[in-house]
Amino acid sequence: MLLIAALCLAPVIASYLAYYVWRPQGRVNYGDLLTVRQLPDTPLFALGGAQFRLSDLHGKWVMLSIDSGACLAACENKLFTMRQLRLMQGADMDRIARVFLIADELPLTTLLIREYDGTRMVRAQGSDLLRAFPAADAPREHIYLIDPYGNLMLRFPKDPDPARMKQDLQRLLKAQGSAD
Repeated sequence: MLLIAALCLAPVIASYLAYYVWRPQGRVNYGDLLTVRQLPDTPLFALGGAQFRLSDLHGKWVMLSIDSGACLAACENKLFTMRQLRLMQGADMDRIARVFLIADELPLTTLLIREYDGTRMVRAQGSDLLRAFPAADAPREHIYLIDPYGNLMLRFPKDPDPARMKQDLQRLLKAQGSAD
């Protein structure tokens, strides 16, 4: 009788040991999963002066970058990566939007605006929205991903690998497509 009880309890005990003692280190996602939370829907202004809210992009996955209007090399690299990632999604690229939050009042160059046409460039200096992005080092060093419901959910590392980012995006788009 004790042998039968031990055989029945062995898988349960093994599962607790595997979960609490020998946690698996492998993970599928490249970006850092964040505690999912709704971002504030603060009214902001696009470069042309039109009012903009993140809720205007409801229903789309949003890749978001925060940086200065001076937009040095690291900033341009993030904008380039976001543009290319969206293009790599092929037929699903219309399900992705790109947003560049400008954290100061420095002017953008016309060349930058033209080169990244289609990226919503929005002034956010002093906005509550800027404080909503967590980063141990600096929020300006990351590309963030916002789900179609306006929840901040993923942060890609500084100087990300576009191929691995593409895999994360494809998995999310596929999962959302099968859920709809």
